[in-house]
Amino acid sequence: LEDLIARVPGVAEVAVIGLPDERWGERPVALVVRSADAAGAALTAGQVREHLAPHVARGELVRYAVPERIEFVAALARTSVGKIDKKAMRAERQ
Repeated sequence: LEDLIARVPGVAEVAVIGLPDERWGERPVALVVRSADAAGAALTAGQVREHLAPHVARGELVRYAVPERIEFVAALARTSVGKIDKKAMRAERQ
């Protein structure tokens, strides 16, 4: 999912985390850092979902894997060694 979202024009970085959901147990939430160019400035959550739609239609991605919640952030949380810290991002949003 992260790889597919990373291919969207205007996306500099992305992390997908799972957050609790009443119906599904857990749902993906995409945290997206926009690129500094014009494509990044104009990027919307709808464009990200539109990019994923053909993958759902082809059966490469299940419909419920498409994030309902897409957050645009200035930067992704990192560990002390520079790796993306999904635990910190999850804790911050619960």
